Amino acid sequence: MKRRNKIILGLVVVLILLVGIGYVAGGAVVYNQLSKVSANCPNYTPEQLANSPISFTASDRGDIDVQPYLMADYQTVDFPSREDNVNINGWYVPAQGVDEAAVPTVILVHGVNSCKRSATVLMPAGMLNHAGFNVLMIDLRNHGDSQVVDGRYAAGTIEYRDVLGAWDWLVNEKGFVPEKIGLFGVSLGAATVLIAMGEEPRIAATWEDSSYADINAVINAELARNGFPAVLAGAGVTMGKVMSSRDVTAKSPIATIAKLNGRPLFITHGTADTRLSVQYAYDLVTAAQAEGVTIEPWIVEGSTHVSAMFDHPAEYEEKLVGFFTTSLGG
Repeated sequence: MKRRNKIILGLVVVLILLVGIGYVAGGAVVYNQLSKVSANCPNYTPEQLANSPISFTASDRGDIDVQPYLMADYQTVDFPSREDNVNINGWYVPAQGVDEAAVPTVILVHGVNSCKRSATVLMPAGMLNHAGFNVLMIDLRNHGDSQVVDGRYAAGTIEYRDVLGAWDWLVNEKGFVPEKIGLFGVSLGAATVLIAMGEEPRIAATWEDSSYADINAVINAELARNGFPAVLAGAGVTMGKVMSSRDVTAKSPIATIAKLNGRPLFITHGTADTRLSVQYAYDLVTAAQAEGVTIEPWIVEGSTHVSAMFDHPAEYEEKLVGFFTTSLGG
């Protein structure tokens, strides 16, 4: 009997070890697969790779006339991210015919596996620039022309430093006042600018288009979207800490809501978004209400992920320019 019990105990221990090893291995696979990104806009066509502020296309978004949004000129700039000094590359376009220090400036940020060449950045930049704003479009680390650190992204929980580096450059190098600097982001860029706003209390205003809200909710959604069981969420987070020394749960866009302190935030999301659910917009609004803040989101019926600007360009431009004109004193 004793020998039998020892055998059973041994088998149980082996089984526990195998389950543990499998769990850890599963977490490593999840983190490795879901965090990888490629620089230089890997999914872009040669035509899209040639995009710049003075000439770009949005042909992948339908029959869009981008001529009204082309900008006259631009400067390629580089600056370090805040805290860790990663080299960030950007395009700066000053407002035409005015003293650039006297007008507002907006920093624009792209989504995952994208870059500043995206029409989702160039088109709103053109809208703002033609309305008299300076605009600064940046590539997040591991994207576009910015420094490749490890070829991974952290859902904005590290990339927010790149946005703050851009903000620091405008304040310290250009001499612009913080009260006239706002943020704009789409998808990953939207989450990133929200986190940046929470970390820097002098950021004046933020427009977010199609962000996630709570990091744990989006981790579970990404696991389901990629065919992984939800039980691997914790293992993936743990392996992120082990493999990249990153805790992607440390910061979240929804945490910014409690740090607004009266600063303006614009939320927009499409009801047909299958990449990041429109529910995240409602979650951010609910969080604001809990803080006693009223935010009226622009929920765009029928629009897919980051497509409202293409589906309704005139309305998007009116709301975008109006928001930053009011919040930045344009």
